[in-house]
Amino acid sequence: MATITQADVDRYATLRYKQDIRPSTVRRELGSLTKMLRLAYKTHKLMRLPMLEKPEEGDPRQGFFEDAQYAAVWARLPEDLQAAVAIMHTFGWRKQEALGLTRRQLDLTVGTVRLDAGHTKNKEGRVVYLTPTLTTQLRAQEARVQALEKQLGRIIPFLFPHLTGTRAGTKRGDFRKAWATACKAAGVAGRTRHDLRRTAVRNMERRGVPRSVAMKLTGHKTESVYNRYAIVSDTDLQAAAAKLEAPTAHSPVHSPVLSGRGKTRRVNS
Repeated sequence: MATITQADVDRYATLRYKQDIRPSTVRRELGSLTKMLRLAYKTHKLMRLPMLEKPEEGDPRQGFFEDAQYAAVWARLPEDLQAAVAIMHTFGWRKQEALGLTRRQLDLTVGTVRLDAGHTKNKEGRVVYLTPTLTTQLRAQEARVQALEKQLGRIIPFLFPHLTGTRAGTKRGDFRKAWATACKAAGVAGRTRHDLRRTAVRNMERRGVPRSVAMKLTGHKTESVYNRYAIVSDTDLQAAAAKLEAPTAHSPVHSPVLSGRGKTRRVNS
């Protein structure tokens, strides 16, 4: 570990790029290395802490779902995944936040779903009120899990367990294949689940949800997401257009008009 140099890091990054790995992924991989080195230095396993530079983050993804695109993908997913994806699309929750929900976190009587503190990326708890559409979908999902409980003869605590196969009743960790298949069938192959999170933020902005409230719903701690993805509300854009049209303090009240033999006289505009 003591012999690791910047040249080693650069060679590793070059190798990963040749494997078609995104710069952001390489940066996070090397972040694990630098964290390990700092820990070794802190516990006196290293006498010198190598100063290593990681690759730039790279251009941010710009993917958003328009309503028709989202509806097309949603319709091609299994019913239980439709409810999970609807949560991600509505509130901008991360995949693991939606799939990790347990049934005790859902309150259909009050109409809320809760994330416990310590189980989110920012370590903060979160409570959201369900839309009527989500309430209907999650009630149907709860019924599916109850039916599976009767079939298996045991309690299932998860809200989105595997419903069939040898893993029926166990926690679902991912749905990469189902997602890719649905996107391809909907004509939007290559879209990511994280596009739903960006779309949720943009939709909240378009609908006039205050940013402080939107950040509570999505779990963002800063407004950097708005700057990173250049998300601006339509209201702001309309206001900007109105300001561009309005006269300024230096706008001319009269316009010069040529008349006669090259002489200029002023007339009211």
